Amino acid sequence: MSLELKNVEKKVGIETHIYPTNLKLEKNTINVLLGSTLAGKTTLMQIMAGLDKPTSGEIWFDDENVTGKEVQKRNCSMVYQQFINYPNFTVFENIASPLKITGVKPDEIKERVGKVAELLKLSAMLNKKPDELSGGQQQRTALARALVKNSDLILLDEPLANLDFKLREELREELPKLFEDRDCIVVYATTEPLDALMIGGNTATLLEGRVIQYGETLNVYNKPENLISAKVFSDPPMNIAEISKSGEMFKLKDYNVQWKSNIKIKDGDYKIGIRPHNITTYKEGNNSVEINGKVLISELSGSESLIHFTNGKLNWVSLSNGVQQKNIGENTKLFMNVDEFLYFDTNNRLVTNG
Repeated sequence: MSLELKNVEKKVGIETHIYPTNLKLEKNTINVLLGSTLAGKTTLMQIMAGLDKPTSGEIWFDDENVTGKEVQKRNCSMVYQQFINYPNFTVFENIASPLKITGVKPDEIKERVGKVAELLKLSAMLNKKPDELSGGQQQRTALARALVKNSDLILLDEPLANLDFKLREELREELPKLFEDRDCIVVYATTEPLDALMIGGNTATLLEGRVIQYGETLNVYNKPENLISAKVFSDPPMNIAEISKSGEMFKLKDYNVQWKSNIKIKDGDYKIGIRPHNITTYKEGNNSVEINGKVLISELSGSESLIHFTNGKLNWVSLSNGVQQKNIGENTKLFMNVDEFLYFDTNNRLVTNG
């Protein structure tokens, strides 16, 4: 079983919402669509579900062309970021609703609802109405309704976006476990790179209606094909700078910051991408280079410290563990972990050894 988009394109009037896209998702996989708001994630999911039709191209599911097939005739579930539950139904009735519509017998409904409620820690709330639940419990109810159908395709459109931090972390860790024993394809849309990293599976990076890269999540993160994919997969934003290489030395252009690296590439001009957590107020790793900065903004979140600073004409972002108090306007030393730099050529393609 697989879901395949073949040259799928979506236009609305003269505007292109999805550029020609080829994507194949396999059975028993979790696939993350990662991109900013308006990147095209929801439109792609609606096309996958049959809620929207592509302007051109085809959607194949389990070796069948389902491009024009009605959504009601597809074994598909979709969960949105808003808590969409029937307000006059109990939790049990909300979860059971798709089974009743398809004529499942009452005994089987009771058994299947009981199992999924236990899985999502809703057993004690089955007789409550949605307005008696917390936000997290309401979203669990919506998830349970999607899971109880045993759908072939489960689409989750930013399902954790409206939850508080603690609940978001809890459910983010639980989601992969929910699908371990299910013969289905899961698609999860998010703006948060951390969601993709914690959920694992595969990730597609999207920008302005284009799928930039698709593959195993860690591979897309560690080896982005190009600078665009690297920037999509970085929050806070990735630091970008122009550099030159001569002999063994790399140097920030126009700035007195240089270093050696184990990467073997030709002499010439490049760009580097440095994720904020690789610029810290302390040395990290075996190969650090010092950079001076003037503090623009200093944000403390308790467990992390975010520092925006300038170096010459460049604006940089640093993310350090713990409380690292810095004053606005202060000149400070920071350290960059050279071993974590990403190098891109003049066409913004990732370069590696050789």
